[in-house]
Amino acid sequence: MKIIVNGRPAELNATSLDLALVELGFTNPAIATAVNGAFVAATSRTGTVLSENDRIEVLLPMKGG
Repeated sequence: MKIIVNGRPAELNATSLDLALVELGFTNPAIATAVNGAFVAATSRTGTVLSENDRIEVLLPMKGG
């Protein structure tokens, strides 16, 4: 399936957000996610089904202030 991840095209086999994150290599549990501009809590990623051309945003924690 073709989707957009952080503004870049990607091709995935996963059909849910949690599996997509693993496939994309996002293993840090402290990430924030959104699909098509809507925040998705970590507890909701398993039930979040992806569709062709969805836009996923993944934000990693940053050090500093």
